[in-house]
Amino acid sequence: MGMGMGITGMIMDDVPRKIRSRRPRKGEDPALRAAGDFDKLLDTPPARGMTVEPDTLAPTALYRLLAWLSPAFPVGAFSYSSGIEWAVEAGDITSEPTLQDWLGVMLSEGGGFCDAVLFAQAHRAALNDDDKILHDVAELAAAFAPSKERHLETTAQGNAFIEAARAAWGCSAIDRFKAVWDGPVAYPVAVAVTAAGHGIALEPALAAYLQALAANWVSAGVRLIPLGQTQGLRVVAALEPAVAATAQRALAATLDDIGSAAFRADLASARHETQYTRLFRS
Repeated sequence: MGMGMGITGMIMDDVPRKIRSRRPRKGEDPALRAAGDFDKLLDTPPARGMTVEPDTLAPTALYRLLAWLSPAFPVGAFSYSSGIEWAVEAGDITSEPTLQDWLGVMLSEGGGFCDAVLFAQAHRAALNDDDKILHDVAELAAAFAPSKERHLETTAQGNAFIEAARAAWGCSAIDRFKAVWDGPVAYPVAVAVTAAGHGIALEPALAAYLQALAANWVSAGVRLIPLGQTQGLRVVAALEPAVAATAQRALAATLDDIGSAAFRADLASARHETQYTRLFRS
């Protein structure tokens, strides 16, 4: 599917069970393992008569993730660029390769990783009804935005997501969260709480969130540089390993591990505030 679910979402009945069931070795990069497994598939024919069940997500859970993280969901994601607009203006991003490089760093070492850690922690807290941790994560997420516009970006989308999901897919977890936290809601926290409240497992929910985040950044780059749609799709495809690896790192991380090394991207979001001509709000 197109939601960052990795190789198991693309390769179905042809996947040998011995490949799909192998766990990563200690210290092994999950993204590199996935790429290696894919290469093995090319050389390993399925056994005669063998039926392999693909990794699946319940139809209702899949439907909701697709709906919530669709560009059509009313959070206004299309109006934010996370500083990409300034990076294009400054000449840092000028082409398909430079866009891919910039976004790869944002995903792995910048806002993408920070969002992923916050998402994982909020999901677990909501699932376990741990009000204190959920409050602390929500407070930290709102405070950690690196610039005024990035704060607007995450909280405007987060508040809109919570209200839209509550109206159409209301659940006790959202109501409980609103009782625990009355401040601005960061986008990853909003999605995580809603997913947990509907019983959607953390791993697919986080992968879907990161894929949607990356796709929105690519969309901004396509409009700003500009690039053709095919070039944009190639960037989305190239970012798949970064999405998978970032999700795996975040699942094993704690709140103490949050931090950004994407300094140029953070500066871009601050400088965008005074950019003379702007199409995007961040």
